[in-house]
Amino acid sequence: MSVDSSFRADDQLTPPPGDGPPPAAGTTAPVPALTHRQILIVFSGLMIGMFLAALDQTIVGTALPTIVNSLHGLNHISWVVTAYLLTSTISTPLYGKLSDQFGRKGLFQIAIVIFLVGSALSGLSQNMSQLIAFRGIQGLGAGGLMALAFTIIADVVSPRERGRYQGYFGATFALSSIAGPLLGGVFTDNLSWRWIFYINIPIGIVALVVTSAVLKLPFRRQAHRIDFVGAGLMLVGVTAALLVTVWGGTQYAWGSSVIIGLAVTALVLITAFVLWERKAAEPILPPNLYRIGIFRVSTSVSFLLSMILYGAIIYLPLYLQLVDGVSAMVSGLLMIPMMVGVLGASILSGQVVSRTGRYKVFPVVGSALVVLGMWLLSQLDLHTPHLTMSLYVVVLGAGMGMTMQVMVLAVQNAVPAAQMGAATAAVTFFRSLGGAFGTALFGAVFIARLSHWIADLVPGAGGSSIHVGGSFSMSPTQLHAYPSAVQHGILESFVRSLHSVFLLGVPLATVMFALALFLKEVRLRSTSGLERPSEDVAMGGGMTGSGDAELDEGLIGGPAAVG
Repeated sequence: MSVDSSFRADDQLTPPPGDGPPPAAGTTAPVPALTHRQILIVFSGLMIGMFLAALDQTIVGTALPTIVNSLHGLNHISWVVTAYLLTSTISTPLYGKLSDQFGRKGLFQIAIVIFLVGSALSGLSQNMSQLIAFRGIQGLGAGGLMALAFTIIADVVSPRERGRYQGYFGATFALSSIAGPLLGGVFTDNLSWRWIFYINIPIGIVALVVTSAVLKLPFRRQAHRIDFVGAGLMLVGVTAALLVTVWGGTQYAWGSSVIIGLAVTALVLITAFVLWERKAAEPILPPNLYRIGIFRVSTSVSFLLSMILYGAIIYLPLYLQLVDGVSAMVSGLLMIPMMVGVLGASILSGQVVSRTGRYKVFPVVGSALVVLGMWLLSQLDLHTPHLTMSLYVVVLGAGMGMTMQVMVLAVQNAVPAAQMGAATAAVTFFRSLGGAFGTALFGAVFIARLSHWIADLVPGAGGSSIHVGGSFSMSPTQLHAYPSAVQHGILESFVRSLHSVFLLGVPLATVMFALALFLKEVRLRSTSGLERPSEDVAMGGGMTGSGDAELDEGLIGGPAAVG
């Protein structure tokens, strides 16, 4: 069956019936390139879904200090983000496999619905445990939003042309970076922090309507066996490892039976996961991908970059609201320079890559800027001017913008079309996993150092009101209730604890820089995933399934099936 790339009169992306005989069994007919107009129509649906996920990151970050004070659990602040990242991490590869069987459009919309259910429940939370659990549900939806969107992009736009469309995504993230802090601040300061979750519902309804209308592309159905055993081993193993990071040295001693038991559990289950993936019929993370050097470097860099990114997003608003005493809305606005750095560098690097076909220089320079940016943030003190801090975060954001999307591009360019979805989902998986571990690690370091410095610097710190325990909270109002000497000691404790958090990012970024030096640069492809001929699909060794490609109309197809 052939697919006509021209629009019909109603401008829908539904291909007309084929005018020739279907391809012979075991062969795959190449799909012509979509027109610029067709691509923009597809992008309109993707951008609304991505806006939904991006808005949640920016709107939650600025409201976190208020949320943890309202629900009394500053020492659980990292888990509000970690639960979201953990479930989104685990679900990402599953979305890729399921979309091969049922189409990307349906899975993309299911992800939106799950995300909205989690958002509504998060807004209704009455304590930290409920909020963490409901954020996990929200993450189950978010796992499909970004992964499927990036895979659909790879289907319809070649790596060489990707920079041409980078500005559209830049505009989406720019809008979310401005709207998120503003809405988060307005809701938190004037209504309730709960509205930062409720606002997702009308936006999500719009996303469902738009995607129903525009996400209509051909896909080649490929049957898969879903690796539920691998997913379960990974979920429990990673959760146990995260608990070791969060609880070790704070709620439990490092040598306690709980921590040792969790560490052994994590080691055993993660080892079992690796061994299982080597013999699974269709592994959730195909082992043969790790034989590709570009894949190994890109996933490692993405993991480390995400660790650093979430450390900055969580703790900079905390610094601004408590140490500087600004409102939630102002703290959000002061984070915009970082987003400007991310977007400006991302758009610029995308254009240069599109014109020159060279991409290695950007993650190398970007990683060096991340090292510098984290070191600069570690210099923040009680009297750092906002302008100085803004310059610091611009440096950090520019480094991230140069690195983040290039890693996805390099992987999608390096793997066969038959493994496009698996590889894209794997990069997204390691990015989410890095965010989860980074949030937990930075949170554990922050709480441990805060306990140390409060005991050392705050007069009368033995009082239960300033003990960093399970219900510890601190807002500007609570802070001002203490005598000036105690206030100064608490603020100094916070700043010194944040120094440790940001300094931790320096060696992580240094390792990231060293890895970027080993990134191999290969010629960028000039064909999209849907355009690649059947011979390229045959090169994607290691992929299993039915092997018969069935071309369906009206739905977006699976990541490993397009060729």
